[in-house]
Amino acid sequence: MTSQALADLKPLAITMGDAAGIGPEIIAKAYRDDPMAMQGCFVVGDVATLRRAARVVAPAGCLPLPVACITEAIDALPVPPHCIPVLQPRADLGLIPWGQVSGAAGAFAGDCVVWAARAALNGSVSAMVTAPLHKEALHAAGLPFSAFPGHTELLQSEAARHLGVSVAQLPVRMMLANSELRTVLVSIHMSLRDAIAAVTFANIVETIQITHDALSRLLGRAPRIAVAGLNPHAGEGGLFGRDEIELIQPAIEAARQKGQDVSGPYAPDTIFMRARQKSSGEREFDVVIAMYHDQGLIPVKYLGVEDGVNVTLGLPLVRTSPDHGTAFDIAGSGRADPRSLLQAIRMARALN
Repeated sequence: MTSQALADLKPLAITMGDAAGIGPEIIAKAYRDDPMAMQGCFVVGDVATLRRAARVVAPAGCLPLPVACITEAIDALPVPPHCIPVLQPRADLGLIPWGQVSGAAGAFAGDCVVWAARAALNGSVSAMVTAPLHKEALHAAGLPFSAFPGHTELLQSEAARHLGVSVAQLPVRMMLANSELRTVLVSIHMSLRDAIAAVTFANIVETIQITHDALSRLLGRAPRIAVAGLNPHAGEGGLFGRDEIELIQPAIEAARQKGQDVSGPYAPDTIFMRARQKSSGEREFDVVIAMYHDQGLIPVKYLGVEDGVNVTLGLPLVRTSPDHGTAFDIAGSGRADPRSLLQAIRMARALN
């Protein structure tokens, strides 16, 4: 990389995720398999844990990739390919056993996310990509991290603090995307009973607006937004529920009045197939708004988690993540697939 290219580039932060999971492995594999994609990136994590991961993924008979300790984000830019730059946000974690829930690992993972979020908010890094957290470990860490169900809520809290507003004044949404389908959720991590109650006129209008704004930046044009119904067959004219008539359709009309390209509500069992990209490269819709977590995530994950990306919309920073969890069952085996992480890095750069 030339000196001018380095001067024009901001580093991208990758948080390590839970040390007992596959996060460190997929990061090490990404540096091993696609060094050009990883140039300009650095890991916010534990040096010893990354060195262990580098040993796990080293091909037989080969030395593991070296790990370079850095103290500032900008120090990552001149690091050569096939070397993993790691910024340690606090004291060494110590080696956590693979596949075991640990409050210490949860707290360290949370500290990494907070460090990267604050760096993104103050402009020290261009974006952040988060390797998977383990929600039980985060809860076992105690306060402040036990107050958050996952990344999304923790990042929302940090961003609200930075902006000097309440969390309620900074609504965010989750988008799951792969090469074939994008979906955005009205509600995220809550029980299904609570998620149904969250299907309100205001929440749907807000979701459409956040989606329109984010996808307009990504696509360079207004996105074609399809809205899924809540009930089977989108309520079948009120026979199976009146949410579509009383809440969802009025929200769609309100969005249209603002000039947004949105339609629906469509039957949830068919709209995702209509929005899926065809072999010709064409798609009827750019994104589907789903009413709750599993309604939207099952179709995307069924198509394969290998290239799926989780994007948090509505934040004053760019955050993406692989579309999978910590996979404690295979952690330490070297079998974890880094493709979703690499896609998350590409998506983060595209959103800048």
